[in-house]
Amino acid sequence: MAQAAASAGMPGGSGGTMMIRTLTGAVLALGLGLPAAAADAPAAPAAATPAAKPGPSDRAQIAALEKAFAAAVETKDAGKVMAFYAKKGLFVFDVVPPRAYPSWDAYKKDWEGLFAEAKGPVKIDISDLAIEVSGAMAYSHSIQVLSYEGKTGPTAPVVRVSDVYRKDGGKWRIVHEHVSVPVDLDTGKADLQSKP
Repeated sequence: MAQAAASAGMPGGSGGTMMIRTLTGAVLALGLGLPAAAADAPAAPAAATPAAKPGPSDRAQIAALEKAFAAAVETKDAGKVMAFYAKKGLFVFDVVPPRAYPSWDAYKKDWEGLFAEAKGPVKIDISDLAIEVSGAMAYSHSIQVLSYEGKTGPTAPVVRVSDVYRKDGGKWRIVHEHVSVPVDLDTGKADLQSKP
């Protein structure tokens, strides 16, 4: 190394030693700095992982909820029906009095009353179901016909149903429901067989 220093115009002896120290310091600095630089460098892109198989869309989930709801109604089991409604924050305007059902328990009693009155099977048909979804909230509207034998004989009112859903814990639940029929304002009579 002293010869290399001398041929570079540096005095031998202490100049060569100085150069060795400088080179050693540079090598050490470079060696110690590389791991730190590597840590600061952006990571190489990870190998592509296969995409998870998509589940049913939110609209499909809500349509399935409505189908399962109809099946639950036909069992005449209020507990099964109420499984589709949120326990907290449920508010319902039903077509029958009282004006409102402000809780899950109140609406369950409404279903229990209907099933107690119905002689024989209960059938429900849901048509014209339209669903809109925005994030964890959604709404739908449909036409529903609930057929059963009541106190005064067979009944099959045609009602308009609007539902609001909230997705919580990956499951959609009804948080608000509004059931109505058109009313003839001249006579004050409800149109229980409303046509489009």
